[in-house]
Amino acid sequence: MIRVLVADDHAMVREGLASVLSADGDIDVVGAAANGEEAIALATTLAPDVVVMDLSMPVMDGVAATRGIRSVLPGARVLVLTSFTDRERVRRAIEAGAIGYQLKDAEPVELRAAVRAASAGHAPLDPRVAGILLPEQSAADLLSAREREVLALVAQGLANKQIAARLDIAERTVKAHLGSIFRQLGVADRTSAALWARDNLTPS
Repeated sequence: MIRVLVADDHAMVREGLASVLSADGDIDVVGAAANGEEAIALATTLAPDVVVMDLSMPVMDGVAATRGIRSVLPGARVLVLTSFTDRERVRRAIEAGAIGYQLKDAEPVELRAAVRAASAGHAPLDPRVAGILLPEQSAADLLSAREREVLALVAQGLANKQIAARLDIAERTVKAHLGSIFRQLGVADRTSAALWARDNLTPS
């Protein structure tokens, strides 16, 4: 079970997020904060696995709260959930220690996948945000030759065991490559990675 703390200054948003995140049964929303100071206090008390953090809040904003939570709970993963996409705000959040950055127009299934990815130590970045962080470099350029091979086979629908056999590598190595691929592309699962590959990978 992934224990989640939600921080947002709107009560209806907090309640909505709790309902959306709990839908599949593997995520437990253990607390909700209305501002950054409350988020730090509740995180210190509850020690959640993931904090879903709004940026624009009274008393203390999400960037300062992220920095505070990371200072007292280095193992906590802060996932920013906001409507802001300006470069400076994104950079400040990541520099403060946020592991991921999602936008509030995300589909419920995408948000739950992002929480799971953050809990596993991956960096779920909305593709629009990834483009802001890497404005002059294509995500494809960041992948190694082997990662591109793995991704191409994922796009063909092959399972990890089949990819391992095709490339003559261990299945755990495939999983490690996938974790790296997800982080660099800013996606949370293999379906999103496959869709990205179909749109962006040049056939060899």
